[in-house]
Amino acid sequence: MLNNELINALKTYTANMQHAVTLVLNTGEHPKRDELKQFLTQVVSVTDNLTLVEQTSPELRSPISFGLQVDGKFNGVFFSGIPGGHEFSSLVLAILHSSGTNLKLDQTIQSLIKGVSKPLKFEVFVSLSCHNCPDVVQSLNQFALLNDNITTEMIDGGLYPELIEQRNIQGVPSVYLNGEIFANGQIDTGKLVEKLLSIAPEIANNIKQETLPQQDVTVIGGGPAGVAAAIYSARKGLKVTMIADRIGGQVKDTVGIENLISVPKTTGTELTGNMQSHLDDYDITIKEHLRVDRIERGSSDKPSVKTLHLSTGEVIESKTIILATGANWRELGVPGEKENIGNGVAYCPHCDGPFFKGKDVAVVGGGNSGIEAALDLAGMVNHVTVFEFMPELKADQVLIDKADSNPKISILKNVATTEVIAENGKVTALAYTDRVTGEQHQQALSGIFVQIGLVPNSGFVDGVVDRTKHGEIIIDEKGQTSEPGIFACGDVTTVPYKQIVIAMGEGAKASLSAFDYIIRES
Repeated sequence: MLNNELINALKTYTANMQHAVTLVLNTGEHPKRDELKQFLTQVVSVTDNLTLVEQTSPELRSPISFGLQVDGKFNGVFFSGIPGGHEFSSLVLAILHSSGTNLKLDQTIQSLIKGVSKPLKFEVFVSLSCHNCPDVVQSLNQFALLNDNITTEMIDGGLYPELIEQRNIQGVPSVYLNGEIFANGQIDTGKLVEKLLSIAPEIANNIKQETLPQQDVTVIGGGPAGVAAAIYSARKGLKVTMIADRIGGQVKDTVGIENLISVPKTTGTELTGNMQSHLDDYDITIKEHLRVDRIERGSSDKPSVKTLHLSTGEVIESKTIILATGANWRELGVPGEKENIGNGVAYCPHCDGPFFKGKDVAVVGGGNSGIEAALDLAGMVNHVTVFEFMPELKADQVLIDKADSNPKISILKNVATTEVIAENGKVTALAYTDRVTGEQHQQALSGIFVQIGLVPNSGFVDGVVDRTKHGEIIIDEKGQTSEPGIFACGDVTTVPYKQIVIAMGEGAKASLSAFDYIIRES
């Protein structure tokens, strides 16, 4: 239930509600219904603009389902379960947006969503411990508020075990559209929009593009490097645009951060919020949830101006570009991996670990992230086997010592993962080869957590700037790439040691270099 601190925070958030909102709780019997009713009673107690009513409604799934109404009509946002934990923010934002608070979606995306002309019913299965799930829930909630043809429902998988079993769900978030799987695992707003465009391309005709003036600096990426670059550029008085899948980047998925100098302890969510607040202090055009598809070098009539083509069809001209697109989880690249993402193959042990309670799982990767994942999972599952390709683990010794002393963790070294094996839509085993003897083996298990490092997000600049064979953008000591006027920083580059504090410094340096370039070229 809500403590005094949360209740006081709610009072602050709801103080400026523009319209009344009613929470409609379904009737019926359920072991958790009284707890949900008490939770919602506390929520509505903070303002006269919130009301709780109980009524039987065909729109609501079960006795622990509720929906939001404005002016006596459901607005398409529903919750099945008790939206506590990470999902509490989803409920709060849904209430505020329903009451008239401006949505934070880019205007181009809003135009796309408003163009949907056929019924779309989304179901988002979540775990309350999942820190990726709220992004998906909150995005789809905003979609529903923009278009009466769209409804969306957050479903706490822990309270619907029969439904989880029926749909073979082994990872979250798991998104269904009109009863069919739509998306599995970590997915941001931009990718949700892309998937919508793939099934309803006609909505692209609804885009209302705003032509920006030529920019001095366009930053691509919203992680620590990109945020630092944008802020430093804005402080120089330059026209700055930031284009990002999401503010925070990888940081948003980080649970605990203890090595950001002068900040003894923080979380990815808190740091992302702080970065967003800092960005808001400056005149920066932020185009979040969008992607740059390609970059054109300067033309004969504008040799020093670059042209960026966005995923929505928008075009931006810029004197300089700073690439800060970071990296994503590296995949194994073996048969059965992609086919079973969300059905036993996962990349986030914190999010998906609870689905494997009492089962045997594998962690592929013996670096810090792999051993940390094994230690985390050992507290939830029956047994964890770590598969490491090299003869020795790469993790810090303190982590190795903890893993060695844990009876629920086994470690196999010098082995090569060769195949993910599944039956009836669920992972059943992992095939691997002993690199010393050449013998092939299979280990029966229910889940595989891949923790083998990161791959740079640099594919869209192939042929524009020089990259290493691993995809890292090659830069010099000033962050300059092989293309004049294009700079790069952070995890997408050749700079060693992928750390938050290093990325921030590199972002600042790239910005200063871009400013110097603009001064010299003007």
